[in-house]
Amino acid sequence: MTCPQHTERGQAAVPRPSPRALICDIDGTITDSRRRINTDAIHVIRTLVDKGVPVVLASGNTVCSLDILCKMIGTDGTIIAENGGVFRVTFQGTPRVCGDQEGCWTAFHALEAYFNEKGVRLELYSPDYRVADVAFAKTVDVDEVRTVLRDYQVCVLDTGFAIHLQTPGVHKGSAFIRLSAEMGLSPADFIAIGDSENDAELVRSAGIGGAVANGHQVTKDAADYVTKKMYGDGFVEFVRACFSHYFLER
Repeated sequence: MTCPQHTERGQAAVPRPSPRALICDIDGTITDSRRRINTDAIHVIRTLVDKGVPVVLASGNTVCSLDILCKMIGTDGTIIAENGGVFRVTFQGTPRVCGDQEGCWTAFHALEAYFNEKGVRLELYSPDYRVADVAFAKTVDVDEVRTVLRDYQVCVLDTGFAIHLQTPGVHKGSAFIRLSAEMGLSPADFIAIGDSENDAELVRSAGIGGAVANGHQVTKDAADYVTKKMYGDGFVEFVRACFSHYFLER
């Protein structure tokens, strides 16, 4: 089976090996535009799980948030959280923390002081449950944030839903490489799909990378396959194409 690809006119799609596992972003990828989970996406994930295909959820959310999603959707708890800041193999596995949260907090406090002087209060997201990054509401201009923090050793991530401060070199793609090794697999064994700019390294690292139609151009450029449909419908399109033998019409 070869996953369909969008190619330049006159070029043939390059055959790829059959995938063995799936890793996917959550917000904007298996949801709709209002962040509600697409029920067809859940059905597709459960079909793969029931066939013994490993499914990994990768998000900027906290471990505890992903634990709830994994339980409710039906995966085994293998996750990448905090945009690569934490990863874990199964619910029983030991969480691996990457990066330096202390450096992220130092940068955030400087940013907080800057915006306080302008009368703007930054709203933190789940600070008590984060162990690797710092996240806050996207109520300020991300380019201004990058300018203020240009001398700090942090990466400013705009996920489309929040702004995250992360250790340079730590991202979903870097965690994916370590995670797949702990699973006894290679990144090439996976299909990966996402939407935001912070999904590009993940998509690029997989054997087959996908981007939903609503995705950031950087992620689309990193992908082998850009879906025709948006959000969760695009996710379903991609997975059904790559694992078509599990979704044969009866």
